[in-house]
Amino acid sequence: MNRIVVFIVVSCLIGLSSLAAQEKPNVLVFIVDDLRAELGCYGSETAKTPSIDKLASEGVMFNKAYSQQAICAPSRMSMLTGLRPENLGIYSIFTPLRKVHKDIVSIPQLFNKNGYKTVSIGKVYHHSRDDQEVWTHYFPKEPDSYLKPENIKLLACLKAKGVKSLKGPAFEDANVADDGYKDGRSAKRAIETLHKLKNEKFLMFVGLSKPHLPFNAPKKYWDLYNKKDFKVPSREKPEGMYRLALSTWGELKGYYGIPKEGDLDDDLTRQLIHGYHASVSYIDAQVGKIIKTLEELDLRKNTMVVFMSDHGYKIGEYGAWCKHSNKEIDVRVPFIVSRETGYKNRVVGVTSNALIENVDLFPTLVDACGLKGLNFNGKSILPVVDNPNLKWDEVATSVYPRGTKIMGCTATDGNWRYTEWRDSKTQEVLSVELYEHKNSLLSFVNLSGNLKYEKVEHKMKSLLESQMPKNNGAFLQNDIPR
Repeated sequence: MNRIVVFIVVSCLIGLSSLAAQEKPNVLVFIVDDLRAELGCYGSETAKTPSIDKLASEGVMFNKAYSQQAICAPSRMSMLTGLRPENLGIYSIFTPLRKVHKDIVSIPQLFNKNGYKTVSIGKVYHHSRDDQEVWTHYFPKEPDSYLKPENIKLLACLKAKGVKSLKGPAFEDANVADDGYKDGRSAKRAIETLHKLKNEKFLMFVGLSKPHLPFNAPKKYWDLYNKKDFKVPSREKPEGMYRLALSTWGELKGYYGIPKEGDLDDDLTRQLIHGYHASVSYIDAQVGKIIKTLEELDLRKNTMVVFMSDHGYKIGEYGAWCKHSNKEIDVRVPFIVSRETGYKNRVVGVTSNALIENVDLFPTLVDACGLKGLNFNGKSILPVVDNPNLKWDEVATSVYPRGTKIMGCTATDGNWRYTEWRDSKTQEVLSVELYEHKNSLLSFVNLSGNLKYEKVEHKMKSLLESQMPKNNGAFLQNDIPR
């Protein structure tokens, strides 16, 4: 009889252990390039994004999520290591993570060691060679392609002339299927890989490159919009703004047909805004296809889905373009978490105003999957995913350097943005900015020094220095921003 009891107890323990293993979710993360919160679910009056809107209705949408630096490579390194750029010391797109840091543990490394199939599709790291060997399924990012005959001919002519920085037009609308351009092919690879891994435990990152320049998307997505319906943003610069607060948006000026000097005219501005929206709708459709496959394979019940962007973006606001600044519009990002449908306490269709950061991704995935944690700068946001009204962090911070001598350090409490421009070596404060963002991503008056806002400025200064104290000495710099 005792043997029977022991057998039953052992069998139950094995069953519980097996159940616990099964309860570890799969993870699917969409990292989108240059996507600001220009989505229907975030209140955009222009963007048509039914798939992402549906995902938001099936999870928690974070209204106050922030990138740690508004540029691709450092932002993605921060996400994938759980460490801030100022701790990694890498601020430009020119330095791969593993050139400097050999031993820091990344998301794919940790999940690989814990038995997960790890999948990288498209642009995940900015530098493809970073951690390439620890992905069990690796599909590198592709270069941008042009499909219209006139653009192919143009590029051939530019190459024949010896143009060194060979970039074509800033947009294209070829009448092709989704997989004519690279994000459609990424979606196809994701779907094929899900079929292969349907009986495995997996961590899949899908890096969607649009709406990064060039705004190349199939014509049917351009046809969703009328260029004339887009409003030209104000080109007004913030009064009292630090002289280096905005960039000269050389990234856009590098494309063929974009004037090298001065503001863009209204027609070209609308054309680019049209292209940005077409690109957003294009990647929205790819998200929809992949999630539909999860559902068809009965994987949605045990797959946690995260949708996020590496940083925000300007499409003409302040008369500027692209990212590369500490402005609210450049560091605020969309961030949606949808727990697996089989999760017993699943919260759906809720917007949270909790302050969260992209650096929180790694600890959140570790928490969700029951793995042993590491030392992170971020922290798990699962408590907020399960209770969106939970009181959370008081501040979110970001950085942006101007060369090697000046570091822009910025903080938000969700309503105000406070920025100190510091000497990178001495931490001496060279200039200060304070902007109100209670009701808008944009702000046109620097309120620093205004006695009416003295208490606000003191509070925001304290919040920034609680995260970036000046007594820590020079900022770690392992590369040279250009």
